[in-house]
Amino acid sequence: MSRRPVRMADVARAAGLSPMTVSRAFRADAAVGKETRARILRIAEEMGYVFDAAASGLRSQRTGFVAVTVPSINNANFADTVNALSRELGRAGLQVLLGYDLYDPAEEEALVEQLLRRRPEAVVVTGGAHTPRTRRLLQAAGTPVIETWDLPERPVRHVVGFSNAACMETMVDHLVARGARAIAFIGGDISDDTRGADRRRGFQTAMRRHGLDASRLLPIGAPPASMATGAAAMAAALDEGLRPDAVIGVSDLAAFGALTECQRRGVRVPQDVMIAGFGAYEIAAVSVPTITTIDPHPAEIGREAGALAVRLLADPAEDRGPIRIEIAPLLRVGGSTS
Repeated sequence: MSRRPVRMADVARAAGLSPMTVSRAFRADAAVGKETRARILRIAEEMGYVFDAAASGLRSQRTGFVAVTVPSINNANFADTVNALSRELGRAGLQVLLGYDLYDPAEEEALVEQLLRRRPEAVVVTGGAHTPRTRRLLQAAGTPVIETWDLPERPVRHVVGFSNAACMETMVDHLVARGARAIAFIGGDISDDTRGADRRRGFQTAMRRHGLDASRLLPIGAPPASMATGAAAMAAALDEGLRPDAVIGVSDLAAFGALTECQRRGVRVPQDVMIAGFGAYEIAAVSVPTITTIDPHPAEIGREAGALAVRLLADPAEDRGPIRIEIAPLLRVGGSTS
């Protein structure tokens, strides 16, 4: 014969308190003192009680989670953002409900709709480009909405991010200062990868500003960029007789692929061609030579987004006006350009 699960009323009876006080203790309500809360949690642990957050949420109209979307779950940058975001939200007793859209705007639309059906406390999305319906869904969500990893011209609401285009302008300026003139760009050729496309656009803008040819664009196809696609793009360029004196990858993975292809072919880096990337991935720091890159501070994006969500939930009045928090990416010069 199965034993019935321990209920909140059982814990309250054992503690000599009301079920309401026990419920508040599990929700870290300030109305319950630290010693009382510690005693309740100890008794619950001894009895094997598991707090029913779903039932509590139905009573309080609070779900206790923040919906978060990222393009990919195997990207180290996005992982760093989500980890920092989770830690920041965790301090406020909030959890992350994570979904990924595979760099597909239609997939993001379906994902946002599914997440909103679960009534999150707030929504944090990656990027500032969405389908018209996704924008409508987010605008009508009735909860704080934060866009990250971008600085959209028409934000849905709040923004924590940086200009991907400006990052590539900084990189081109660095390469030109090192003497590069014939510079190629790998990736950013698929419109769905809006951040990659912005980096490519920044590359072209900076090249034209310097009076240089901005047409050396090496495609890699659908995101995410990889070492293999970067190597293939570099191989195609070399096979076609294109001999740039510098190459920028849409990400460090593409840049590393280009670097290894150069090494296979006896093309010296940086003597024959300089190579740069984006993302400050670990591979950029351990490759030989190390790869010059842009550090977008992904963990800082997560911390700022998490802190902003907590602040907006604590004081709904702040949600009335859009808040824009700009992150300052950092150029990290490696051996691949020096």
